[in-house]
Amino acid sequence: MIEKLKHKYALSTQGAKDMIRACICVTVTNIMLMMPAGILFFLIKDLLEGTLGPDRKVFYIIASIVVLLLIAVTNFIQYNATFLTTYRESGIRRTTIAEKLRKLPLSYFGRKNVADLTTNILGDCAQIETASSHWIPELIGAVISVSLVGLSLFFAFDWRMVLASFWVIPVAFIIIITCSGAEKNAVRKNSAVKLAMTDGIQECLESVRDLRANGAEDRYMSELEGKIRNVEKMALFTELKMAVYVNSSAIILKLGIGTTAVVGGALYAKGEISLLTFFMFLMLVARLYDPMQITLQNFAAIISCGIQCERLDEVLSAGIQTGSETMNNTGYDIVFDHVGFRYSDETDVLTDVSFTAKQGQVTALIGPSGGGKTTISRLAARFWDVNEGRILLGGEDISKIDPETLLKNYSIVFQDVTLFNNSIMENIRIGKEGASDADVIEAAKLANCDQFVELLPEKYDTYIGENGSELSGGERQRISIARAFLKDAPVILLDEATASLDAENETAIQEALSRLIKDKTVLIIAHRMRTIANADHIVVLKDGVVAEQGSPEFLSGSDSIYSHMTKQQMISQNWKM
Repeated sequence: MIEKLKHKYALSTQGAKDMIRACICVTVTNIMLMMPAGILFFLIKDLLEGTLGPDRKVFYIIASIVVLLLIAVTNFIQYNATFLTTYRESGIRRTTIAEKLRKLPLSYFGRKNVADLTTNILGDCAQIETASSHWIPELIGAVISVSLVGLSLFFAFDWRMVLASFWVIPVAFIIIITCSGAEKNAVRKNSAVKLAMTDGIQECLESVRDLRANGAEDRYMSELEGKIRNVEKMALFTELKMAVYVNSSAIILKLGIGTTAVVGGALYAKGEISLLTFFMFLMLVARLYDPMQITLQNFAAIISCGIQCERLDEVLSAGIQTGSETMNNTGYDIVFDHVGFRYSDETDVLTDVSFTAKQGQVTALIGPSGGGKTTISRLAARFWDVNEGRILLGGEDISKIDPETLLKNYSIVFQDVTLFNNSIMENIRIGKEGASDADVIEAAKLANCDQFVELLPEKYDTYIGENGSELSGGERQRISIARAFLKDAPVILLDEATASLDAENETAIQEALSRLIKDKTVLIIAHRMRTIANADHIVVLKDGVVAEQGSPEFLSGSDSIYSHMTKQQMISQNWKM
């Protein structure tokens, strides 16, 4: 049962145990709330029979006080079992999801977008939190307590009155259950249009400059308004669909009052039940049906919540990359041994790729766009796992190494720089946890950051805005390069690391890199031939295969792709308006 609850409602082991305990507490509380009706029944019975003596009065007073105390205690326990434990579990769930996302391979994120994952962490978690604290324990507690009361009345009183009072409850639940498939389908569609709207809003915020520059604001906003209207229409449709079933079950539930009155009146008229029994059942249904109606609404909400649970369970059940947390490599040569790779669409990206990036040398990856250069750099750091062949680091298969352990050996500079809304000092310090200010500043100087930092009002303590919005593209890239200098790892991956730099800064960075790469393995991706002019080994990729490889001198002296790219770039550099 624990495992089923964990997958059903995206719970931890303790969360599943807490949910069971919450259901038990709600059941006990519901039974306690019915106790005053039992006391009232026996009190009226004594009054009618004239047996309410002093001793009985004392008994009823004490019983009332005890029941009130029990109700107070059980309510307190129920509150802790349902709300406090749920909020604690909600925190664990969010942390678990974040930790899971941290360990998932990048191939997973290729199938998911940011808006969807944000909805997982925020919206879906909040929905399940409400279900766990308000809906599920109340529903299960109500069903169990009503069943127990019904069975006790069945044997203690008249079975016909029990059937007349309780027959509507299973019928009402059956009506809700029959709608579960249609309701889940509506919720899926609702989630899809919400995700499309969120994507549209996020895309609009990220591309507002391009929209304005191209005069496309009106057209885009019109499309975005259409997505918002779709959310509104789908929400109304979903609510209407749920209302039809919930209200139908509520109407059926109300019929129980009528059948109780009719059957009870007939039996009383025949003298087969007492007036007190008749009165008790009327009081019972009046007390029972209103909470049951709320429970039915909660049941419908739980059914719709199943979609959020499935989405979260998908994240939590996704496979993660594992491996040894210790390495036994000999040196830091990177060897691609007949590597084949494809993304989820099954299209081959790399086919039979073999080359060696030797320690102490610069290995450059070049070739036409879409040839697989960036994919190779990601595979080298085990952001994805290969489909065929293997990749070795110092003779050790990286697929057998824990990704975090592996990445301690890498300094990586991507073409797309990610910065945080923090100071320049802290953005660079991400490269090495616990690095001193002096170390950070030294790395910044090596990356030529000091040229623009000294012009800022608060120097290295200047906040740079969301993703470095206060800086230029070249300044952002230099901060990223400074991180790599600070980490000082034995393997350096550079993906268009100098793409946003002018010729002067590019030369300065190349000089700094020359000092940094001594005795290290450097794998660099570049389109500018001058960037890799001093590379030790060049691997030319075309259509996912190694078209040619060798030293710059070897490739320049032949009718090669490298020679052709060099000539084309010289023509491009000499082009004038």
